[in-house]
Order: sequence, then structure tokens, then C-alpha cells
Amino acid sequence: MSLRHGLLGLLAEGPASGYDLARRFQESLGLVWPAQHPRIYVELSRLAQDGLAEVDSHGPRGRKAYRITDDGLHEVRRWLAAEEIDHTLRMETVQRAYFCWLMEPEEFTAYLERERDHYLRAAEMLRGYAESKDRGEWGSGPQARAMRLALEAGIRINDALAGWTEWAAETNVMSSEDFGTATGGGQDPNVGEATEEPRRTGPRSEDRPDTLRDGDR
Repeated sequence: MSLRHGLLGLLAEGPASGYDLARRFQESLGLVWPAQHPRIYVELSRLAQDGLAEVDSHGPRGRKAYRITDDGLHEVRRWLAAEEIDHTLRMETVQRAYFCWLMEPEEFTAYLERERDHYLRAAEMLRGYAESKDRGEWGSGPQARAMRLALEAGIRINDALAGWTEWAAETNVMSSEDFGTATGGGQDPNVGEATEEPRRTGPRSEDRPDTLRDGDR
């Protein structure tokens, strides 16, 4: 996602100033795509220069509200439907996990606890928004429905990351002496091993000569 298309999507909801867009950006997209005020103002000017947005009104202290143009609406729709999605994840949580072997044990434990608390709080906050939308407090239009979809994704992602921290703490991967072994890897140590047949003390029934036939008894 680019800041440009995020702003166009918000402007498609209605005219807004740079300040309003920064606030709405933080409320709706801040968890997945944070943007600082200066960058938003710079990008708004570029959108206007490119004919994708235009000034809708002027307010006190030089305040300007922008609205999306037909070309801007076409561009954001093209981005949604045709442009390849960037699936790159830029998560400092995972980056730090990759280098956690450099932490002291107590530092690693504290890191997991902080991350767990953060993701649980984030999931709970998003769950509150979702419940209010389910009650109809935000209406039932397409924008509210789309936001509900995004909220559910955020809830599940944060729940999953909180679960990951709990798994890391419970399995004790960083200090377990069994790590890298069959038992430490969470696998049944008997899986894949050949099962030895019980030792036989005599010939099998199918190997014995058939000396006693019905006619011989």
C-alpha cells in the first residue's frame, strides 16, 4: 500500500483537510500503515498537482479541504483491482525475534511479555470497534461493511501474534536442552521407526506341514 492510495481512499469517503486526513488515517489505518502529518501534507500537494485531488474549500489559518477527482477515483479503483499486492511484512517484533539469541534470558522473557500485552490490547481495542459496528452504530453502508472486514483481519492477526508469544514462552525454545531432537521438536519419537515383530519360538502355522488332514484323523 502507498500513502497516496490510502489518502485517495479516505478522500473517496468525502472532502477532508490534511489535519482531518491525518486523524482519520491514524484511527482507521494506523495499526497497519502509520503516516506522519508532514508526509500527508506533502502527498496531498502531489495529488493536487497530478489532478487526482483538488481543493474543495478554504478555512481559517490557511486550512484547505481536498476532494477526490474523477481521475483520483479511477486511480484508487485501479489500484484496488489491478495492482499487485505487496505482501512484504515489516514487523519489528519478528525482526527482534530473529536476533533474540543475543538477549539475556530475563530480557527475552520481558520481551515476550511486552509483546503479548501489546497484541492482546490491540486485539481487544479492535474487537470493541467491531462489536460497535455489529450493533449498527456505524451504519450499514459499504464503507462500514468494508471496515468491519478490515477490523476482523486486524483482530485475528493480533490474536495470532499474542498466541505466538505464549507458544514461545511455553515451549522455552531458547533454553530447552531438547531443542533439535525428536522429543524437543514436538514430534512423537516413535514416529517413523520400524516396529519390530515379536520374536517367534516356533514355525508359523502356514509353514507347518499339513500332516493331519480330515481323512487322517
